[in-house]
Amino acid sequence: MSTNSPVSHISDTARWVATYRAMETERPDAIFRDPYARKLAGERGEEIVDGMKRGRRSAWPMIVRTAVMDELILRTVKQDGIDTVLNLAAGLDARAYRLPLPESLHWIDVDLPDILKYKQEQLAGEQPVCNYEAVALDLTNTPERARLLDRVAAGAKRALVLTEGLLVYLTPEQVAGIATAIHQHAAFRWWIIDLASPRVLKMMQRGWGRQLKSGGSPLIFAPTEGTAFFEPLGFREAEYRSMLEEAIRLNRTMRLARLWSFIGRLYPRKKREEFRRMSGIVLLERGVGSRFS
Repeated sequence: MSTNSPVSHISDTARWVATYRAMETERPDAIFRDPYARKLAGERGEEIVDGMKRGRRSAWPMIVRTAVMDELILRTVKQDGIDTVLNLAAGLDARAYRLPLPESLHWIDVDLPDILKYKQEQLAGEQPVCNYEAVALDLTNTPERARLLDRVAAGAKRALVLTEGLLVYLTPEQVAGIATAIHQHAAFRWWIIDLASPRVLKMMQRGWGRQLKSGGSPLIFAPTEGTAFFEPLGFREAEYRSMLEEAIRLNRTMRLARLWSFIGRLYPRKKREEFRRMSGIVLLERGVGSRFS
């Protein structure tokens, strides 16, 4: 492991992203508020951001991702009668404390023991807004993961799975394994993910890839078929939010984003759609019909 890498363990990525949430929260025009982010990120989070290549300039996609997922979670819980949210690789996400969720909602954070212990220590004395549970679990432990899904599904009628910032660190086989395991339970109706295209993956690898890989967190998953990857596994795309479009909508963009968006309109339709789907936030729905069960 390189001593020059600001990321020494996968849990450091949680502090990294929490720092971005804190940066956004402290803006007068913040598009979301996470009053716990600064404390959760700590000094280590600042060190990581400052140590990453273009660390502060690269905050916008993480901020947009958080804001869009907030919207999708709140809408899905309200409109689709969700009674359980299963937050896999929850990291330092404090949505169960900061979002206006129903008190009756069962929110389950799942992550490695050390990161959950740290989060619980930092949030000691704070009150979640809903029925909150933290489960220490390595998601690559297939038998333990299966037992968790069995238990959660048994107590849920309509559940939403959330995997923010997780899938990109997994192999296609690992992602397929998680999808298959989730789909075995009819209670899991919806799944919110973020998804990069191979082109964006290469861009991220050029920017952060070496630092993340040396910290044991290589960037891997970006299927060429996009959301169609999940169809044979029982999930289909219900809604796709383009990262670029959402960044423009929320006024949190990279330099020259509006120019690139304008130029993109000059391309043929197929190319425009490819450009639009370079990176996005996706609401997957459990499929029905001959290809799904």
